[in-house]
Amino acid sequence: MEKVCALFGFGLALVLSLGLGVINGAPQVPCFFIFGDSLVDNGNNNRLSSLAKANYMPYGIDFPNGPTGRFSNGRTTVDVISKLLNFLINDYLNNYFMPLFYSTGRRFSPEQYADVLIQQYTQQLQVRILHSSLRIRIAFVIKYCLCFGAELEISIDVDFQALYDYGARKFVLIGLGQIRCSPNELAQNSRDSRTCVERINAANRIFNSKLKALVDQFNNNDSDAKFIYIDVYGIFQDITTNPSAFGFRVKNAGCCGVGRNNGQITCLPLQRPCRNRNEYLFWDAFHPTEAANVIIGRRSYSAQSPSDAYPIDIRRLAQL
Repeated sequence: MEKVCALFGFGLALVLSLGLGVINGAPQVPCFFIFGDSLVDNGNNNRLSSLAKANYMPYGIDFPNGPTGRFSNGRTTVDVISKLLNFLINDYLNNYFMPLFYSTGRRFSPEQYADVLIQQYTQQLQVRILHSSLRIRIAFVIKYCLCFGAELEISIDVDFQALYDYGARKFVLIGLGQIRCSPNELAQNSRDSRTCVERINAANRIFNSKLKALVDQFNNNDSDAKFIYIDVYGIFQDITTNPSAFGFRVKNAGCCGVGRNNGQITCLPLQRPCRNRNEYLFWDAFHPTEAANVIIGRRSYSAQSPSDAYPIDIRRLAQL
């Protein structure tokens, strides 16, 4: 049996998954790698020189062990999908420093546990992936020409052959969501603070249609690799069109933030967020709450509408 690894990404991102299906309840994939932005970050930028940080309260207020660097009050969409894939994320901090749930803190010293993780990852991958040799190039160039209407110019350069050579067989392309419905955009560009900026969302739809077309293009290349597309834009539109059906009461303001729509400045350190977080679509000026991420993650994994995934969803892809 070939090894399975999955690579995910959201926002302006490419998602690639490698693998087979579920066997007697075992994880559908033993590992996955994520290409994405802050929508899926789990703390990779905590030590980077950047103003974009989420490793402080109240970020992670509903996440086990508190702030991790996730830009939400709790789980991200990738966290949700990984659980649905029966994938147990070997999260160093959460495993080691949560003795009520894991025994690793009692069994290993920090250095010993790090060695265990490295050994497990090496066995899972069964390849030596060197930064200099794994040529993954992902570039998205977006140009908005708003003076004459929205136009979207896309440039995507990915070394799929290199990924294929390392075992990649299953790829998931995740579309853009309704970026211009975020509290930040509503605060800056919406006259009534409620209506999404249509000219920008129109550009997003152009990008998504071209991204979806890549699925057919790549699937017709006489290769054993399989590609699918997830329509996050459509899923998000279902929520914003009828938020109460999904349990949301507030869709145009962040649960935590400053200024108009709580979206002019993102959530500040030790700021007091809203109490009814499950009723808010957005956590801060840009990012969804855990409640929203759960819906998006579940529908990405198992489509509830024919338009959620094309031509199949992640669950069925994992079973091929």
